[in-house]
Amino acid sequence: MDLEQLANQTKQWISEQPVEQIYIAVAVLFITFAFFLILSFLRTSKSNTIVLAGLSGSGKTILFYQLRDGSPHQGTVTSMEPNDDTFVLHSDLSEEKQKKRAVPVHLIDVPGHPRLKPKLDDYLPQAAGLVFTVDAQDFLYNYQAAAEYLYDILTKAIVAKKKIPVLILCNKTDKVTAHSKEFIKKQLEKEIDKLRASRNAISTADVTNEVVLGTPGTPFSFSQCQNKVTEAEASGLTGNISQVEQFIKENIRR
Repeated sequence: MDLEQLANQTKQWISEQPVEQIYIAVAVLFITFAFFLILSFLRTSKSNTIVLAGLSGSGKTILFYQLRDGSPHQGTVTSMEPNDDTFVLHSDLSEEKQKKRAVPVHLIDVPGHPRLKPKLDDYLPQAAGLVFTVDAQDFLYNYQAAAEYLYDILTKAIVAKKKIPVLILCNKTDKVTAHSKEFIKKQLEKEIDKLRASRNAISTADVTNEVVLGTPGTPFSFSQCQNKVTEAEASGLTGNISQVEQFIKENIRR
């Protein structure tokens, strides 16, 4: 059967069908096409940007270089400008893993100096995830400031609306005096619970752009957040960063 015969038979079959059935078939085809078009758009529009935030001295910059270069070099001085780069994670650079076409990550290290914290707002709209770095060794000296900064992040409308996943990364766990992630999690929850009751204690929060954390009258826990909040341990100095690498891979565009 040649193409001309097939075309003629197709026209004849269509002419024999009820008009309503043809309309339904066309509508189904259109809806199916639109569905796959939207699905394709959503897949390709997922961000590959991960933001590093936290207080000065928590080890964000060392972590940045470890993730990019596999070395803590240049990361011993507190940053006063954001570190911003797109690269394949150093752990994915092996020849075997490159065959799997590792996806580049856009990593932004936001300085933790109080004057520079507002820069974080510039990067949240494109963030696929946020790593909040905590100094596990000197945690008790800084836990109130860390909790306040984390509170500011979790109450931002864009974080809740986009459900940006947050990883609380307890860094410097190679130190003997470092606190466990379980201890740090509980202390941060307790301090954030106090901050909920007294917004006047918050110095940097934008109260016009906040969401309410948790359930009133119930002790706060991270499980009550609209976005996913998890905890992990790491040592940027020694290169023990597998848990943060896993967080990145789970949340960037694949």
